[in-house]
Amino acid sequence: MKFLCLKILLLITFSWYIFFESNRKVLTVPVVKTSERIQDYSGISIIASNLNVPIEIIWGGDNQIWIAEHGGVISRMDPQTGSKQIILKLTDVWQSRTAGLLGMALHSDMKKFPYIFLSYTIQKDKKYLMRLVRYNSLKDSLTDPKILMEIPAANGHNGSRLVVKDGILYWATGDALSLTDSQNPRTPNGKILRMNVDGAAPFDNPMKGNLVWAWGFRNIQGMVFSKSGQLYTSEHGDATDDEINLIGKAKNYGWPTVQGFAETVQESTFKGLHNTADPLKAWTPTIAPAGLDYYSSDKIPALKNSLLLVTLKGKSLRALKLDNDGKKILNEQVYFENKFGRIRDLCISPAGDIYLATSNRDWNPVSGFPLPSDDRIIRISKLDPSNPQNMLSSIPPGSKSAQLYQQYCASCHKDNGMGVKGVFPSLLTSLLVVNNPKELIKKVLTGSNGPATINGVKYDTPMPSFAFLKDEDLLDIMTYVRSLGSNHAIPFKPELIKEVRTALNK
Repeated sequence: MKFLCLKILLLITFSWYIFFESNRKVLTVPVVKTSERIQDYSGISIIASNLNVPIEIIWGGDNQIWIAEHGGVISRMDPQTGSKQIILKLTDVWQSRTAGLLGMALHSDMKKFPYIFLSYTIQKDKKYLMRLVRYNSLKDSLTDPKILMEIPAANGHNGSRLVVKDGILYWATGDALSLTDSQNPRTPNGKILRMNVDGAAPFDNPMKGNLVWAWGFRNIQGMVFSKSGQLYTSEHGDATDDEINLIGKAKNYGWPTVQGFAETVQESTFKGLHNTADPLKAWTPTIAPAGLDYYSSDKIPALKNSLLLVTLKGKSLRALKLDNDGKKILNEQVYFENKFGRIRDLCISPAGDIYLATSNRDWNPVSGFPLPSDDRIIRISKLDPSNPQNMLSSIPPGSKSAQLYQQYCASCHKDNGMGVKGVFPSLLTSLLVVNNPKELIKKVLTGSNGPATINGVKYDTPMPSFAFLKDEDLLDIMTYVRSLGSNHAIPFKPELIKEVRTALNK
């Protein structure tokens, strides 16, 4: 009897254990975790996780979200259930740093023309190229690839946003690290190319038989048409002047001579000679603008008639309110800064929900990320601009020198100065930083274009010039850099910066 009671007791205990464990497992794998920075936000939810750098997301006419991942995977996802179906895996993508699968667009009339356009980097005959391909969308797969075009590519500055409007394809190409191609209308880089679905030039392009629609760009990262048919782009600047541009036929946007608004004598002269177009907005310090979309829904009234921009360095969603003509940006509102990490792209559903795609597992991670479930797609179905939880100041905390370092240096060399191995050198181990003040100042003022070997490691990422900064700001930044880690190098005098700057200007 005792043995029977013991068996019953053990059976009950075991049953309760199984019940508890099965329920505990359900409870400990929620879609939203407190540790993953979604807490305290109503109307915000994660609908997809564990993605591999979603470079582009598009709301399709099938009410599915089309996802292009950097490594070459195309999939469709049901935004209600989160179920995802892979429909293509590219096998010829060359992926390195920013190179990889970079652009995707769906035809504007998929029922009549079931075309999907992809742009990605390849390696061919020991050269790097951007390949533009058209696929047919057939049931649950993409078939019959047709190569429309191949143009020069590089480790960076490959642009490659795609949009289709009224059956015409627009392709934003980067300058591929060239300082001459953007101003040459006979080359495809640093342009917006406009073509028919077979790759041919439309009859009403600016130059007969030429795909170039507009030129003078560095590295466009976002492109969208508004409801009224106006075309807008977001673009990475160099050390200064990230831009939002309103694109016009046969317009020149100035790069590399004009950065942002034409303010210097050289820029004003070039603008007068070439009639360059000013941006609608420019940011210095830079924010690394990425995906761009247009919000026309009534669901979130504060955002109506706004360009919605997501940022990588700025790690935010920004609403840029347009005037009634769409030719001016009236104000800017910053949301969720530093909450989700780097944000690469966004799309908007017909119901007015906003979907953000994070980019925390890419080549240039930021402090605190990636989270265990990155990369993610996050849905925003409600947004209260008056709620301070939704908005943070774009000015980082800390001393002035720490703020300047964050604004101009941390996106490459990181908060702790350690850099990114093989891409951005560590400031903590740099002999230039610790032992050679004059050469450090010279490097900061002039930047570099070619490769450099530091402590036996070759780096080929260009460094922009920071000569535009005031001497006092340069002193603050370099003093902060020289105090990082265990270096604690002695600050140098302001006169040294003036001496080096004067010598460079002779």
